[in-house]
Amino acid sequence: MTKASRAQGAANRPRLAPVAPASLRETAYRSLCEAFNTGQFAPGDTLTLQMLADQLGISLTPVREAVRRLVAEGALIDTPSRTLIVPKFDRQRMEELKSARLALEGLVLDRAMARSTPEWIVALEATLRTSDAAGHKGPDLRQNHAFHFTLYNHADSEVLLPMVQALWLQYGTYLNLIMKHPQVGRIADHIFHYAIIEALRRGDRDGARAALAHDIERSFRVLAPDP
Repeated sequence: MTKASRAQGAANRPRLAPVAPASLRETAYRSLCEAFNTGQFAPGDTLTLQMLADQLGISLTPVREAVRRLVAEGALIDTPSRTLIVPKFDRQRMEELKSARLALEGLVLDRAMARSTPEWIVALEATLRTSDAAGHKGPDLRQNHAFHFTLYNHADSEVLLPMVQALWLQYGTYLNLIMKHPQVGRIADHIFHYAIIEALRRGDRDGARAALAHDIERSFRVLAPDP
């Protein structure tokens, strides 16, 4: 092949921007976060870096960096054998997660309501319509996450939001158990979400907080019914 033909061939190739290592790490982290937030991992699951890298289709290095963040956030436990463990189900830990979610997410809701706009409320409702139109049977975990974080992101809190995100990473493994529970079909998917929206429209802080609390508590109640 002549220099001219090689140059012509190079000119005809798609122009792709190189992927920076930092971007690959962030992509791996976000992909794993989505898996946790939608109940893809169950309490007690054992994982390896190689297993995760194979699933993601990337090398070990960005996966290792993503896993370090997840360990720091409490979603994974690193062991001396280099096996990664999803924290096992524990009633006390679950109660602490519930209490933390009720406290922090209530604070974030307050901040979001202080910045409320009609457009934001419409965007919240749109997340529910998308799920309804898709015809999901049983809770739609991606929609559930989209609704809550469309709500929480509006608070624009650099302090509280990362804490809530870390709680959801730990809570996500309980979603795995909830989706396998015999009572899951009885959960009315959006009843408290719509109650939150109606309270937001009225400017009813107490009503919005109560609906959010009911929404948080009912998922935990599936796994640990009140005596």
